[in-house]
Amino acid sequence: MRIGVYLAHPCPGSFNHAVFTAVVEELRDRGCHVLAHDLYAEGFAPVLTAGETETVQSATPARDVQVELHRSEVATLDAIVLVHPNWWGMPPAVLTGWVQRVLAPGVAYKLGTADGEPAGLLKAGRALVLNTSDTPAEREESEFGDPLQRIWAACVLPYVGVADVRRIVFRTVTDSTDELRASWLRQARQQAAALMT
Repeated sequence: MRIGVYLAHPCPGSFNHAVFTAVVEELRDRGCHVLAHDLYAEGFAPVLTAGETETVQSATPARDVQVELHRSEVATLDAIVLVHPNWWGMPPAVLTGWVQRVLAPGVAYKLGTADGEPAGLLKAGRALVLNTSDTPAEREESEFGDPLQRIWAACVLPYVGVADVRRIVFRTVTDSTDELRASWLRQARQQAAALMT
């Protein structure tokens, strides 16, 4: 299997980095071809250009070599893993920009008219989203309605053809013990391995 693993956290040594490393190691140990990208470390430019705002016509080749590389890679994946914190109920800006620039029309979806239903073009049938949070689960649900669940499982991934969206939230990270973090890393490995079945 070809699996893309994308990390969006700017601080080396963060727990998000540990999750990313554990997932990449687990998938490679199981014989997957892993395309691992630390978006901050790679300096991915998240700002959508005026020429990249088309929604109906297929995107023209990106002038940004890195964006074009990501577009060509994402089209070949069997599964996708996204690792990021919950910041203000959103993914970090670098990942939002990645979605807007890489999951482009003609690459990740096809839309006949602006008010039509999209046809997802990605062959990746499943995705795993691994989030960290410092908001307790009850508050996240009751006060905010879990916006990251809506973003990934309703707005983004089904739009591009990913029908099986799995999501795990590790919380609360700031006050977690080493033992709890170790158990979360085991869980991340298990969930990554389950993408293969």
